[in-house]
Amino acid sequence: MDRETLLSLLEENPVIAAIKNEEGLQRCLEADNPVVFILTATLNTVETMVEQLKQKGKTVFVHMDLIDGLAQREEAVDYLAKHTKADGIISTRPNLIRHASALGLLTVQRYFLLDSKSLRNVVKGGTPEAADLVEVLPGVMPKIIRQLSTTLQVPLVAGGLISDKEDAISALSAGAAAISTSCESVWFL
Repeated sequence: MDRETLLSLLEENPVIAAIKNEEGLQRCLEADNPVVFILTATLNTVETMVEQLKQKGKTVFVHMDLIDGLAQREEAVDYLAKHTKADGIISTRPNLIRHASALGLLTVQRYFLLDSKSLRNVVKGGTPEAADLVEVLPGVMPKIIRQLSTTLQVPLVAGGLISDKEDAISALSAGAAAISTSCESVWFL
């Protein structure tokens, strides 16, 4: 899959289901969300999780920093690319984003915006050229989302603390291309 196809999917349904456990996986399999973020898994479960989601036609991203049993190293990206059918990765680590892109995987560079310094670092550092999307957390900051969506070179995903329709609409209206949430009620909007 390429970035344009991903963006088309998100244009049709800008709510990304973010799953953290088996219960979330089962609910996600019932949902219409075409794009899914696997936020937590283990080395022993990630392959099966990806396979189940792919069987339902989902585009699947795996959060490399949160897979128990894998180190945050390029070899872990190699493992994921070789042993799963994941479409892409999420990571806070630019080196993993670059490596995954070189392997042909889609990439989401994740940033935690904790204060004005972290915001300045994102704006000053720009977007890693290998990133297909940028995700910022928390996603309930319309003013910051508006600023970043016009500053960054790639589409923005707002994630974290999005718990209802109002949060989702606010982030999307501010310029986010999509929102990611583990709040299952938002998946079904």
